[in-house]
Amino acid sequence: MHQTPRATWGAARRSEDSALFQSYRVQVDLTWCLCSGTCPTVENCTPVARFLLLGLTEQARLKGILFVPFLFVYLVTLTGNLAMITLIHTDPQLHTPMYFFLSVLSFIDSSFSTVNTPRLLESFLTSGQSISFAGCVVQMALMTLNGTAKCLLLATMAYDRFAAICHPLLYHTIMSQSLCVQLVAATYTASAAISALLTGYIFKLPYCGPNIINHYFCDLPTVLQLAYADTAEVEFIIFSSSATIILFTITIILVSYAYMLVTICRMHSLKAQSKALSTCASHLTVICLFYGTITFTYTQPRSPSSMEQNKVVSVFYTVVIPMLDPLIYSLRNKDVKAALKRR
Repeated sequence: MHQTPRATWGAARRSEDSALFQSYRVQVDLTWCLCSGTCPTVENCTPVARFLLLGLTEQARLKGILFVPFLFVYLVTLTGNLAMITLIHTDPQLHTPMYFFLSVLSFIDSSFSTVNTPRLLESFLTSGQSISFAGCVVQMALMTLNGTAKCLLLATMAYDRFAAICHPLLYHTIMSQSLCVQLVAATYTASAAISALLTGYIFKLPYCGPNIINHYFCDLPTVLQLAYADTAEVEFIIFSSSATIILFTITIILVSYAYMLVTICRMHSLKAQSKALSTCASHLTVICLFYGTITFTYTQPRSPSSMEQNKVVSVFYTVVIPMLDPLIYSLRNKDVKAALKRR
């Protein structure tokens, strides 16, 4: 018998609810047996070879609708960020510390989006998607690397604006080319170390099942929930590391902007004040978008509803924001507009 679209949608919705309930139920059962000591020993378990990603949605009708806009966003992300990198490195007028850091930000955004968006697009075209254990390790490591690097780079860019506004005569002496390169190198070195630490701690735990990840990529909290062991120590390490990174970078940003605000208020010319504020507007917009979404994602209590909300919010900082960053800097920046006109 031919099914109506309404019946098909209802069946797809029931299938999705069943998968989500199964994922949540096995996590509760695993927690209970670990706490009660009734779980089989790890030696008797077969390690998980692959993980099943539930994706952003299990509704076939919705998958078909989402594929085209997400593909468009990904193409715009790559085009915008690669164009920004090319423009900055080919236009001599943009060979300044500020635009050097902006080119690095564009590279991070491109990498951030490329790590998970192609697999997300693939999930829209298939009924189910799995990822190998090694593939999950690599994806988590790269996501953590790019996320940490972006936090540290945004703090570095705040310091750069502080030097430009508070010490304009010494700006090029303070932010020399060698220091800029060293800051970026330090950013990636610290990010790689933190990524290796967190990923290593998570995947040193045994994973013997379940293998259902209620997400569209291997995120730290969702994978950790599947560990076949007590995760309290690892959760504390992840929380303390994340809190340290966020507090460290936020402190640098707040202190830098506090000094900048005092300096701007002391300026006698309204034109000078407006110019100083305009150089900070794009950076502040990017900071608010990025930190706002990651704070919402990683500070909520765990529950089935919050897991679904986190998937939606994750789309913003992994897919949408990397597309918006080059648009924010190009639309609100006179130097970039002038460079585009010279092309």
